[in-house]
Amino acid sequence: MKLRTLIVYVVILAALSGLVFFLQRPAPPPSADARLGQALVNTATIEKAAKLRLTDQGKSVTVVRQPDGTWRVPGYFDFPADFSKVSGIIGNLTEAKLDRLVTSSADRIARLEFKDTKIELLDSTDKVVWSVTLGKNPDSGGGRFVRFGAEQKAFLATLNAWLDTEPKNWANSELLNLKPDDIAKIEIPFAEGGPVTVSRAKKDDSWTADKTPAGQKVKTDKISSLLSSIGNIRFSDTNDLTDANFTAAKASERLFKLETFDHKVIKVALGRKPEEKKLKPPAATTDGKTGPAALGSMADLTKKDDKPKEADAKAGDEKKSDEPKPLAPEYETIPAGPVFVTISHGDGAAAQVNALMAKRAFQVSEYTFTGLPQKADELFEPAPPPEAPKSEKKKPDDAKPAESKQE
Repeated sequence: MKLRTLIVYVVILAALSGLVFFLQRPAPPPSADARLGQALVNTATIEKAAKLRLTDQGKSVTVVRQPDGTWRVPGYFDFPADFSKVSGIIGNLTEAKLDRLVTSSADRIARLEFKDTKIELLDSTDKVVWSVTLGKNPDSGGGRFVRFGAEQKAFLATLNAWLDTEPKNWANSELLNLKPDDIAKIEIPFAEGGPVTVSRAKKDDSWTADKTPAGQKVKTDKISSLLSSIGNIRFSDTNDLTDANFTAAKASERLFKLETFDHKVIKVALGRKPEEKKLKPPAATTDGKTGPAALGSMADLTKKDDKPKEADAKAGDEKKSDEPKPLAPEYETIPAGPVFVTISHGDGAAAQVNALMAKRAFQVSEYTFTGLPQKADELFEPAPPPEAPKSEKKKPDDAKPAESKQE
């Protein structure tokens, strides 16, 4: 073969090899997304949002930002929202980073379990300004698979968040938060002996009472414990104002009155429906009759006995000792109802708690009520005995000179 022919074949084969490589080359890797390494959501987007909506497993909750920067929960009687909870979820979103682009394949996206677990930011017209759907957690390592809106991309983000979609859990449960140093006077009610009022002129002064028993003084730690109970109150649940348990609690409540050094009066009433004991109905007989019906009809009661009176009396004497004793009445105990609190703050309309009291009846923990002093003597303890007056020591100059011995 001639050299020229050989060179032509080599050139043709090289061209064919290049063509095959071009046609069979691997697909280029996906281009890097500009959001990688950035926060899941930036603060500028959050500042535009008027609402935060969380959805999971068919349930949804929305909190709404107010003009003064506070948040409310429309789904729970428009109560103020727990700001720490709102800031917590927003903090998770701004601190989480987009770690990597996982896939753009529809098949792979489907396997990452993107369902209805979603976090959305909306404007005041309910237009969605930002949305992310959460998928499952990766099999190894931390984070969460996320997807923005309807994008055909799935990312892995350094996000660890649990979405609470119960509206009540987003409401701020704090009803009252008084600083002990601000309290100048407390009126404490008691069933026996009437109320006892303890007071102090300045925050560093000792407490004194209007009914201090002789030889005793106010127990400081007891007053501190009392202030902690009635000065810091959170609700556990709420009821309608017409609820029967709330009505019964109002009838047996204890009213505490607190006064601040700037002469504002806060009234805290705590009560519950008392425990009841009710007589159980008589047990049914074998024929299903109860009460007087179990004794039979009037004809049965007035019917003459065929036995002679003498034999009847004799049999009565023999069986007298064997007669069963009358059954003692049986009672059933109906437990006490939940504890309710009613608060009235001297700040009037400026106090948020006054508006809340007009909306719902508020339940609090049982211990808030049962831990309160039940008797006046619990407020006092023995006072230390007064110090004995110190005896004056004679000065050396005042000492009497020793008498000289007589010779």
